[in-house]
Amino acid sequence: MTWSRFQTHSYHYANLGLSLDLSRIPFPDDFLASKEAAMQQAFSAMAALEGGAIANPDEQRMVGHYWLRAPHLAPTPELTQEITANLAAIQEFSARVHAGTITGPKGKFKNLLVIGIGGSALGPQFLAHALGQPRKDRLKVAFFDNTDPDGIDYVLATLRGQLARTLVLVISKSGGTAETRNGMLEAIAAFKAAQLDHRHHFVAVTGIGSKLDATATAEGWLARFPMWDWVGGRTSVLGAVGLLPAALQGIDIQAMLAGAAAMDAATRRPITAENPAALLALMWHFATDGRGTKDMVILPYKDRLLLFSRYLQQLVMESVGKEFDLDGHRVNQGIAVYGNKGSTDQHAYVQQLREGVNNFFVTFIEVLKDRAAKRSLEVDPGITAGDYLQGFLLGTRDALTEKDRHSLTLTLTELSPRTLGLLIALYERVTGFYASLINVNAYHQPGVEAGKKAAGAVIALKLKIVAALRAAPGSAFTAEQLARHLEEPTQAERVFKILEHLAANAGSGVRRRAKSPVFLSTYRLV
Repeated sequence: MTWSRFQTHSYHYANLGLSLDLSRIPFPDDFLASKEAAMQQAFSAMAALEGGAIANPDEQRMVGHYWLRAPHLAPTPELTQEITANLAAIQEFSARVHAGTITGPKGKFKNLLVIGIGGSALGPQFLAHALGQPRKDRLKVAFFDNTDPDGIDYVLATLRGQLARTLVLVISKSGGTAETRNGMLEAIAAFKAAQLDHRHHFVAVTGIGSKLDATATAEGWLARFPMWDWVGGRTSVLGAVGLLPAALQGIDIQAMLAGAAAMDAATRRPITAENPAALLALMWHFATDGRGTKDMVILPYKDRLLLFSRYLQQLVMESVGKEFDLDGHRVNQGIAVYGNKGSTDQHAYVQQLREGVNNFFVTFIEVLKDRAAKRSLEVDPGITAGDYLQGFLLGTRDALTEKDRHSLTLTLTELSPRTLGLLIALYERVTGFYASLINVNAYHQPGVEAGKKAAGAVIALKLKIVAALRAAPGSAFTAEQLARHLEEPTQAERVFKILEHLAANAGSGVRRRAKSPVFLSTYRLV
């Protein structure tokens, strides 16, 4: 890479506090021009989206996460009022919790338990880790983000003896998401065991009229905040899903929204060379041949951005990972996303990145300001720990370039609520633009629903298995025998897996008599 190419393909947005270096992606000189017509179509599609066009034909709904930080752009006055009122309600509720006018039975809330999954957990977790200040946070935040009983027990152990001063947010748009429902029931049981009335601790973030909304209303929970059908889970972080826990933690949510709005304004302009989201989308297209032929490795050289790669996994992979394009052609599109953090990655997988399979491109994320303190300790004469961090970033980038491994670098002046809002809005827009370039719908996810239906079939089969064992007291069955007994002979493997799980958990009442090979083991109910 030459100084001349760096000067040509390094873009600086002083008003945003962001720079973008594309010089290490070896696109030819005519590449941007060759994609200009497609990029203009992407600009038009995005403008229609922000104007209220139906973007999800499966559900006949709009996609309006951009309105969350610019309510005046919503397509109707009613939506503008709803967004504005919700933000005011979030701020008022958080202020009352902080002031102690909303309290638990033993005084002011000190802890916050967030129960959600997918976009209802990844976004809030990302914000909490990136912007939390352990000595300054108004509430200490923990998460139930799965239906793993051991994981739930782990989190509850950290709250042992503190539930009386713990506020709980249950986040689910439909109110029927199994993982979140299970976490809610586990939390209710924990409060009951501690002789506490959960209704005085629980808050719902959910769709109006959902199962969760009905439960919260009937039981008289502390508060309810809306999730709208025009905001998808993976783009909900700047709605109540992310803003409410962030505000309760003490994060400046207005600064985050202002940062996102500033990035939206910059990336709304249909001038490709001046639009960082358009340029990034085109780099994704070049790096992956527009077919996902290479993975996207996210390497933030900032500990607080560790969870950014997990957040982007859902945003990018759920948005562009599609079997069919907008014309109904089978395309099997997508980009695999993974990442760690610098310089931890030096001691993890950079060895393979430099010398192994060349099936990726890297996004380095650099933050210029090392820490909040004015001065850093010199670990060597004239050198700080932050200087080493930058050294590892620049050195790793050069080491990859030497081996024809491609990368781009995104630089922020500092990490703050405003710049995090910028980063979130940037990648939301990039994802939308890239989806347009490859002609897929970024705003529906039929594969996710298929997985939920399949999980439901497993639960139904488990109930049939237990009922069959209960109806034959003392009788033992192999998995194959039980599958035939249930008239499900093609489900023998699934029956075996369910029986093994039942036998491993004492509370199920199922006992296993081991045999060799293991598939001849027998199971009975005791």
